[in-house]
Amino acid sequence: MKDTPKSAKSTTAKKKRYDGFTAEEKAAMQDRVQEMKAGPRADVADGEREVLAKIAEMPESDRAMAKRLHAVIKASAPTLSPKLWYGMPAYAKQGKIICHFISAQKFKTRYATLGFSDDANLDEGSMWPVAFALTTKLTAADETRIRSLVKKAVS
Repeated sequence: MKDTPKSAKSTTAKKKRYDGFTAEEKAAMQDRVQEMKAGPRADVADGEREVLAKIAEMPESDRAMAKRLHAVIKASAPTLSPKLWYGMPAYAKQGKIICHFISAQKFKTRYATLGFSDDANLDEGSMWPVAFALTTKLTAADETRIRSLVKKAVS
């Protein structure tokens, strides 16, 4: 007697769950899903409240850095709207993220990061930086450079 052919369903490999994301990355993705479900904020003040609340939850070293960055970015580009992006403070122009802060503790890294998206107007030649490592404290020179970058990014 001939063996009956097995269905394709039974011969295909079972789909395995990818476990390559860290708990912190998974949490950031869950934060982003919640942000997307909440939809766009009609009131800029809501976004600012959410950003300031998230900053208040950070460990002291990241909190001080995030507070100072928030002040510098708001003063440099008052047209940017604060909002959360992957659970971190970000600043948007017409709904598009221009720059964002990633605390060192969020992903257990050595330094915090100030990043710029591809919507930021920072193009310079054929190569330019889009993220900057931030160590323990911003100097006056650092703040001047950040102001310049943010102004250029929104121009």
